Amino acid sequence: MLLLALDTATPAVTVALHDGTSVVASSCQVDARRHGELLLPAVDRILAEAGTRLDAVTAIVVGVGPGPYTGLRVGLMTADTFGLALGVPVHGLCTLDGLAYASDLKTPFVVATDARRKEVYWARYDDSRTRVTDPAVDRPADITDKVAGLPAVGAGALLYPDTFPQAREPEHVSAAALASLAVEKLAAGEELPAPRPLYLRRPDAQVPKNYKVVTPK
Repeated sequence: MLLLALDTATPAVTVALHDGTSVVASSCQVDARRHGELLLPAVDRILAEAGTRLDAVTAIVVGVGPGPYTGLRVGLMTADTFGLALGVPVHGLCTLDGLAYASDLKTPFVVATDARRKEVYWARYDDSRTRVTDPAVDRPADITDKVAGLPAVGAGALLYPDTFPQAREPEHVSAAALASLAVEKLAAGEELPAPRPLYLRRPDAQVPKNYKVVTPK
């Protein structure tokens, strides 16, 4: 096995290679505005670091969010393109699950990422491998009673200490954690889903009101 993992659902542009036993190379760059610019060079870099080529990849896993429309699409489209070109399966995993896995927490906690607009994408977990609520998007003040007393990880938790007073690292998802989680699930015989984006709300970019379409006569 040589699994390529990538995620662009948060400001982190993160890529990793896993050989079925351990992560052999990984990269993480935090830049919310350069997903498209940074992703492919990061893939090239970790392949070179591992001393292998893209055509040696046997499977791909991609973070499906939740996340902003534009950034999330970069990772999803890249994963789909690689999968078609290489003829290998492409799996999707919730980005919040990758953050939870990296936390290695054994007791209930919350994962929260920055959803902008003064909101967070969040979910509750019984432990680092067990999500107990569907991902949601809310204003932190509106979920205080649902997360009270729980540790929290992720950039969203760190941004709103009033709601998440027990916020801690990791701040951003890592493809290394996503890859390790995927390998663990596959080894256990679990069938991973095809990637389907978790947008949870409409794109930030909207067609202006009173927009006039001009067509040539």
